[in-house]
Amino acid sequence: MASNRVLVYGGRGALGSKCVEHFKSRGWWVASIDMAANEEANANVLVKMAESFTEQAGQVTADVSQLLGEQKVDAILCVAGGWAGGNCSSKDLYKNTDLMWKQSVWTSTISSHLAALHLKPGGLLTLAGAKACLTGTSGMMGYGMAKAAVHQLCQSLAEKNSGMPAGAVAVAILPVTLDTPMNRKFLSNADFSSWTPLEYVAETFFRWASGEDRPVSGSLMQLITSGGETQTVAV
Repeated sequence: MASNRVLVYGGRGALGSKCVEHFKSRGWWVASIDMAANEEANANVLVKMAESFTEQAGQVTADVSQLLGEQKVDAILCVAGGWAGGNCSSKDLYKNTDLMWKQSVWTSTISSHLAALHLKPGGLLTLAGAKACLTGTSGMMGYGMAKAAVHQLCQSLAEKNSGMPAGAVAVAILPVTLDTPMNRKFLSNADFSSWTPLEYVAETFFRWASGEDRPVSGSLMQLITSGGETQTVAV
């Protein structure tokens, strides 16, 4: 029986699948939370599509509680998210903003509540922000707002009386571009040497989850890749 346990929210996506694979290879018990099952995970919680945040949040919270029972986890990795563009004149502004909110803010909020319920004292919660969203993002307003909200949530979780377990740490990663199959497909002429490899992110999470080089709670950690070398730099 694996002694270390991790929940991966978004465990079927490109980064989530890499995290599931990486933690499994290190002997951890891994549960994936996503719209579709990840066959590599030890367990799956399937998220049902919903227009109501409270409905979806309630369903995921209940299903995770049923899965874990009294068991606590060492880490919760929220790597759910997506991207959509558009400025305030875009005909898709409302639709894209709604989507970004669902993919980033709903998932991060649910992950935070799961941490309050199921994370061990001294455990790790990671959230997915974005370096671009530290400033204005006129070409992708819905995305910018959603990721800025994730950054704010991460900082709030680090404060006194946040509801986080004793000694637990919340950290947000702020990548520029992750090296995913989807990004390669749509940005085929880009400089891939400036993209952050998924393996680097998964290994970074693993070290933090194991208590190694872990940033202080509330940290916004930029992932800056140049010439194929990645550095993790606090904002």
